Amino acid sequence: MPEAGDDAAQYPGVCLITGAASGIGAATARRLADDGARALVLVDREGDQLRALGDELERPGLELYLCAQDVTDEDGWDGVEHGVRHHWQGLDAVVVNAGVSDSGPIAELSFEAWRKVMSVNLDGAFLTLRTGMRLLRDGGAAVVVSSASGVKAEAGIAAYASSKAAVIQLAKVAAKEGAPRGLRVNTILPGGVETPMWSGMEFFQDMVAELGSEQAAFDAIAGHGTPLGRYAKPEEIAGQIAFLLSPAARSMAGATLVVDGGYTL
Repeated sequence: MPEAGDDAAQYPGVCLITGAASGIGAATARRLADDGARALVLVDREGDQLRALGDELERPGLELYLCAQDVTDEDGWDGVEHGVRHHWQGLDAVVVNAGVSDSGPIAELSFEAWRKVMSVNLDGAFLTLRTGMRLLRDGGAAVVVSSASGVKAEAGIAAYASSKAAVIQLAKVAAKEGAPRGLRVNTILPGGVETPMWSGMEFFQDMVAELGSEQAAFDAIAGHGTPLGRYAKPEEIAGQIAFLLSPAARSMAGATLVVDGGYTL
């Protein structure tokens, strides 16, 4: 087993990020590129947005591997694994970030909607982490992006909350399995974050129309349920993910970092 102080995997080195085309994923890609990543393996089903991010990130010394695929595509993950082994022989870091949301009371939630959320948020996380555990070099690190909704119950978010609670436990098991190789797997639990995911929610669209802007809608929601009275920017969460991947967090394994402005208090 690698010693706790060994830097067998160099931060940020070669990092895989899912849900990379927007929101927390894109912010994390930018942060790791700025931190000197050697290569970024970026996965997202939105191919046009992914390619636009790739154009933005191009710089000397950084290799990009863009994978326009759904995280639930098992065959696609076989291709990712082959490509990473061919180009870099492994990974130093993994960010399990891709996710979707839906809402509605349990009694009214369709099984189709339930399965869509669970498929992306849980099945996709499993497939990502399975590939990551196979590819991570000894001493590497993974961060699973869960949610404060995974530990605090609210009406109307059964599918999303259940999927995010499940990935917390998935990450803990992965941390225990990876520890003999010095792998660190931790989970981050953001509260409200100003990401494009909100734009697909009907109530948020109604608030934007009523208040005049997305920022006003975010501020109004945060003011009701978050003690600090604000939602996080994606760049803030990216910084916290970067910390969890870095040698500064080398003693953390199976931890859950709650960053929710006090929402779960």
